[in-house]
Amino acid sequence: MLKGFILGLLVSAAAWGQQGDPLRDVLDRLAKLEEQNRALTKEVEELKARLGTVDAVPLAERVEVAEQRVAELDQTRVTSDNKLPISVTGMLLFNAYLNGQASAGQQYPVVLPPSGGAAGAGATFRQTVLGLRLDGPTVLHGGNVNGSVFMDFFSGGTGLNQTMRLRVATLDVAWKRTTVGFAFDKPVMAPREPDSLAQVGVSALTGAGNLWLWQPQVRVEHRLDWKNRIGLRAQGGVYQTAETGTGLAADYGDSLAASRPGYEGRFEVWAQRGTKRVEVAPGFHVSSSRVLGQSVPSRIFTLDWLLRPVSRVEFTGQYFGGQNTGVVGGLRQGITVRRVADVNAAAAVHSQGGWAQLKLKATARTSFNLFAGQQDDRNRDLGQGGVTKNQSYGANVMYRWGSNLMTGFEASQVRTSYFANTRINPHYDLAIAYLF
Repeated sequence: MLKGFILGLLVSAAAWGQQGDPLRDVLDRLAKLEEQNRALTKEVEELKARLGTVDAVPLAERVEVAEQRVAELDQTRVTSDNKLPISVTGMLLFNAYLNGQASAGQQYPVVLPPSGGAAGAGATFRQTVLGLRLDGPTVLHGGNVNGSVFMDFFSGGTGLNQTMRLRVATLDVAWKRTTVGFAFDKPVMAPREPDSLAQVGVSALTGAGNLWLWQPQVRVEHRLDWKNRIGLRAQGGVYQTAETGTGLAADYGDSLAASRPGYEGRFEVWAQRGTKRVEVAPGFHVSSSRVLGQSVPSRIFTLDWLLRPVSRVEFTGQYFGGQNTGVVGGLRQGITVRRVADVNAAAAVHSQGGWAQLKLKATARTSFNLFAGQQDDRNRDLGQGGVTKNQSYGANVMYRWGSNLMTGFEASQVRTSYFANTRINPHYDLAIAYLF
């Protein structure tokens, strides 16, 4: 019986060996794992050796390298004498342009002369903008002080006379809901701008609906919102008007006060849902010009808007109506003087106008802008040679090659109407801008 049991074991073992030995498979796997562990151990030892080489560098040398790196970073950082951070910003702008015969030699004419002129072309960097932004300390219960100043070379000629001039400047103290500011900027009641790389030296649609004149001012802003969906923005300020160039005859110019205080306000209501946004804001300007010892009122009502029904489409613009609008950037013919009962009587010119722009963002890099504007002064208020209506309209395309490089092409036309005739000037502009 024992012999039979042993014989059975031998037969079973033979059969198991024919099917494959599980124990041997386990042993083979353990051998492979051991080989992999030896390879990993070798790699760890090599890594330790390399780290040991780094640790062997003297501490003094490592400190010296770190100090040199800190010095390099300090040279690239811009600060003021008071150690406040300052950032340099701006736009290096090249324009090549072609004008019609009514341009009177200007790079971008905004009001055409009643006669004369010749076609012209040229190229310039005069509209290059240089700016500084300042981030100041926190003062007065958490208010943050910040400021900016921007300059260009547009006041110079087209040759070597590239004179730098101040464009805009701001100094603000901003709290969570309130900002108090001092500025050389656009009027409070006309903050919006058409988009153009051709018209930078002066705002686009100047004299054709855009009240843009940069002047000294003090302003206050208060903001309210409900869950970032609906909000109110109330603004008010005192604006220094520019009374020169009002269209007065030279005989009366000496009696005109150069500037006067103007009082302005703007009240914006906005609503937003996702990328959709609506902004509507009425505004006003109130001031009085002084000429010949008389007070001539300037009373202007404005309404500006932004409509964004989808993320790629924006419709912006402004309407205004009132009198004596030249003091804030309208046509410079806001006052006329007539002889009434042997007395020189000064009176304000009534006018209305505005501008609008449709922006189409075709892609993340490409946008198209269609714009138009006009100012229409009341004919019976004008003196001889006055501009009855000034219009401007055009289109441009802007393409952003990268984060800093942009190019744009613009075609536009200015139409200036007088009592006797209407002058027309086409303008074409190719712009290349490097933003920094």
